[in-house]
Amino acid sequence: MKPARIETEFPAPAYRGNQEQALADIRAAFEAGNDVVLVRAPTGSGKSLLARAIAGSARTAGEAEANEPIGAYYTTPQVSQLDDVASDDLLEDLEIIRGKNNYSCILPGETDTPVDQAPCNRERMFDCQVKHRCPYFSDRSIAANRPIAAMTLAYFMQTAGSDVFGQRDVVVVDEAHGLAEWAEMYATIDLSPRRVPVWNDVHPPEIDGPDDAEGYAEKVTRIASRRQEELRGNAELDPDEVAERDRLTELVSELQWFLEDYRNPDSATTWVVDQPDGAGTAVTIKPMNPERYLKHTVWDRGQKFALLSATILSKDAFCAGAGLDPSRVALVEVDHTFPVENRPLYDVTQGKMTYEKRDRTLPRMAEVLVRIMQAHPSEKGLVHCHSYGIQERLVDLLREYGVDERIRVHDRENRDAVLSTWKRSDGNEVFCSVKMEEALDLEGDLARWQLLCKAPYPNTRDSRVAQRLEDGQWGWYYRAALRTVIQACGRVVRAPDDHGATYLGDSSLLDLFERARTDMPDWFAEQVDRMSKPDLPALDSGAAVGETSSRSRSRSRSRRSTTRDSDGSHPLSDVWDS
Repeated sequence: MKPARIETEFPAPAYRGNQEQALADIRAAFEAGNDVVLVRAPTGSGKSLLARAIAGSARTAGEAEANEPIGAYYTTPQVSQLDDVASDDLLEDLEIIRGKNNYSCILPGETDTPVDQAPCNRERMFDCQVKHRCPYFSDRSIAANRPIAAMTLAYFMQTAGSDVFGQRDVVVVDEAHGLAEWAEMYATIDLSPRRVPVWNDVHPPEIDGPDDAEGYAEKVTRIASRRQEELRGNAELDPDEVAERDRLTELVSELQWFLEDYRNPDSATTWVVDQPDGAGTAVTIKPMNPERYLKHTVWDRGQKFALLSATILSKDAFCAGAGLDPSRVALVEVDHTFPVENRPLYDVTQGKMTYEKRDRTLPRMAEVLVRIMQAHPSEKGLVHCHSYGIQERLVDLLREYGVDERIRVHDRENRDAVLSTWKRSDGNEVFCSVKMEEALDLEGDLARWQLLCKAPYPNTRDSRVAQRLEDGQWGWYYRAALRTVIQACGRVVRAPDDHGATYLGDSSLLDLFERARTDMPDWFAEQVDRMSKPDLPALDSGAAVGETSSRSRSRSRSRRSTTRDSDGSHPLSDVWDS
């Protein structure tokens, strides 16, 4: 790596905000001999441009000895982040490669076939005469030979050990805050009817812990390998058989990794097992802190690393989770340049949103959401519902208020399409979303306000979470939730001259801010310290949708009469005077 070249590799014609100082600090951190530099840069600081400058400092062929790696990788867990890179003219020299299923075959009669199901994958010994023009293999070849190859973290991990994408000098990971959790997810083994092609032959017994899982994994590996060989023996496969063969290959590899790691007395990985519905049902084998997995898929892929995020909250905790030696890691802090008054937090908390308290709190939250909609009659808004269960119940309540014409909702299958349509709309629609706290850019009028319905604590029914809490890792628990909140707060304020309000509906968020105060970046602590209660208008559902018809006013009065507490008082009377 040539740290002295970092500033000159910055791709924009001029710096903005704190970019110049950030690059100087990053350069100094690498020149001090650190192998890994964590860059905590808030939303809107231009992390992708910083990433490009760092990647540009990688050794070139003319600067390296024969045995030294050259070039750089840019990777991010977010597909949308890679899409943003692809559309940015300042980053045009990042050569992007995606997975095979993102490309279509160009052979006659196969143009609707993804490359991972094309004849080259279906027919043994198939000789493709146009492979040199295949969009996937062409992009792969170009990326493999360009100074900076860009890809998702999933593809990056999957290509570990390949001859095409070997070790490079520099690896830059954007949105790196959840690297350990992403590795855990990628290394998780899902043994279910949908994911195990030979399920009918391997119905599991009751699996009580990793020892039972070891024996069951051996059985599945044996039967899956036998079926894999049968398919490989066929001269030609149909698309379904191709998919089955590829999944069997993945499955056998996953199980062999588990068996090897579990039997290795020197492995630091702890494995946990879930089978909530008992014998004969799906089994999930999960690693905790999979240091060996990260070593193989990430740390062995480069010599110097830059990991960028707004929410790497604790250097030591991050290093512990990712298997890094803190003495070889530096943290560079980039100050926020967005005026704090442009990113206000408002306390509209209505009670706790725990499973036990939710039925009481949600009607209150629906009413306050209608009042927020009144306060923003012509502006688009985003509601972070946290789960589809909360989304469904909240939308039902909003429908009773008669404001559903302003509401847009997605499900698991159409989330990207609905999001895209909503972003293109010019009206005042409110998007009730699930799991969109990250990698969503709503600059300007795309959204001027948002509501956080629930403190995003990790699910305690997840065996990994339960194990960590049993081990007393409460700091991790609060940091994980705080990280998601900070990410969410950055969705609606994307530039120094942008502005957007964030409303907090779950009182557990206030408790979170107290418990995780020491892990807050200073710029977010400033937001929290300025938090206030807003002066919202009295409830009028007609005004919330921009109509004043007697029908809407009547519907509003009817709804108010059904949301009084058992003592006859209005549920918001102890928060605001109307």
